[in-house]
Amino acid sequence: MTTSNQPPLIFIACSPPRPLEVLGRRRSTRIRWSAGSTLRSEEMQNMDYDQFLTVVERGGGATGVGADRTTAATLQTLAERISPTEARHLAGELPPELGPLLFTADPAEGFDVDEFIRRVAERGDMDLPTATRAASAVFTALSRAVSEREFAHLVAQLPKDFVLVLPTGPEILPAGAFLERVAQRAQLHDGDASRVTDAVLQTLAERLAAGEVDDLISRLPPRLHDPLRAGRSGDADQAQRMSLERFLARVAEREGVTPQEAFVHARAVMTTLREAVGEEFHDVVAQLGPKYAALWSG
Repeated sequence: MTTSNQPPLIFIACSPPRPLEVLGRRRSTRIRWSAGSTLRSEEMQNMDYDQFLTVVERGGGATGVGADRTTAATLQTLAERISPTEARHLAGELPPELGPLLFTADPAEGFDVDEFIRRVAERGDMDLPTATRAASAVFTALSRAVSEREFAHLVAQLPKDFVLVLPTGPEILPAGAFLERVAQRAQLHDGDASRVTDAVLQTLAERLAAGEVDDLISRLPPRLHDPLRAGRSGDADQAQRMSLERFLARVAEREGVTPQEAFVHARAVMTTLREAVGEEFHDVVAQLGPKYAALWSG
């Protein structure tokens, strides 16, 4: 069944169907969406309910949970994050079975992608990695089910860190792979690699402008967001002055190690960070200055 000739859905003021059983059967920088960012076709934009769930399944969003359940969890959470007007417009271009999941009369809540994934996980009874894959698969299905204009309007209401789950986003290095590389480079056990990475990233966030920290968050997995947010300042444009020696002293203090050990650890984390974020690392380098190059070059 298609919805291309159907009028927009009209919702009656009633209690929103929040339970999942309804499917029982940056700086708040915004992401810019460009037409053609994802492959589309007229057939896809007219997709029915079963086709939507198939896209979710193929995107890996149904593993061990079910496409209907992951779709419900994601759309109900999305309804809390966007305005009622946008939710209504989005529902009007989706299969009618999905419309009630987007019902909302409340203003948009300003939570970030980490809270979004946490709510999806809670609703769908999933762990965080599964919820991340589920949300990404549902956003991919949305991008194919609605018009480019409508998807652009949706994306415009989301902060930059939602690139983690949007089909336009770059590939994100998993946290496990990040920590494994740090452990190999610094010859650490896995638990130590996690502690070392947190210390270095928090100190790095203290050194960088808040806006650059937000950019890094958008390119890293949720597991690495907390230390960056912990060190993030309130000034989006101003990087904090900090010599390399002072930087290493702070890392050493957080870890409880010598400055020499902190250097080895910081080098392992920064080298891995450069691999993980790609071209974004150029902006990090520009703020840190040439002396910091000892942490990733040579």
